[in-house]
Amino acid sequence: MDPKKTEKKKKAKISKEEKEKKQREKKKKEETEIQQIVNHYFYSKGLTLEQIKQDAKKKKIIYSRFTRPAKQLLELAGSLAKSKEAINRVAQWANSRGLDYSIETVFKKWLELDRLKPKEVIKKPFYDGNPMVWSETRRKWYVITPEGDWLEFAGKDKDIEWRIV
Repeated sequence: MDPKKTEKKKKAKISKEEKEKKQREKKKKEETEIQQIVNHYFYSKGLTLEQIKQDAKKKKIIYSRFTRPAKQLLELAGSLAKSKEAINRVAQWANSRGLDYSIETVFKKWLELDRLKPKEVIKKPFYDGNPMVWSETRRKWYVITPEGDWLEFAGKDKDIEWRIV
């Protein structure tokens, strides 16, 4: 046999093996749409990719349990972007109310997604740690003392402290 031909065959085999190896690595790096949806769900819960992997290894998260709902969500939404947007909207709504949610919650709330809004944060006025009340009839602020007395507020608007209760 010709030594040049055998050398060419070896190079061809090596380059073919290298190409296959690169393709396998590329497939490993790319996430499928379903994986992206499941990961996005966990991101909305506040987990990072490393935490997801560690919890999956420790059997705290059974990743395969979330793949079927993710696939169904993808079919329902029609695209990856709409699926992620739906997860975000449900996450904001649930978190503002202190509720837990899953991918299945997105299905349940699908018809009312456009009406789901986060709960409004209500700030209440206080002066020196005492609550205040606005009187519409007299158009004045009143400070309620711990004893229950209503004292007319004589300070300035900048003295009012607004707290989230």
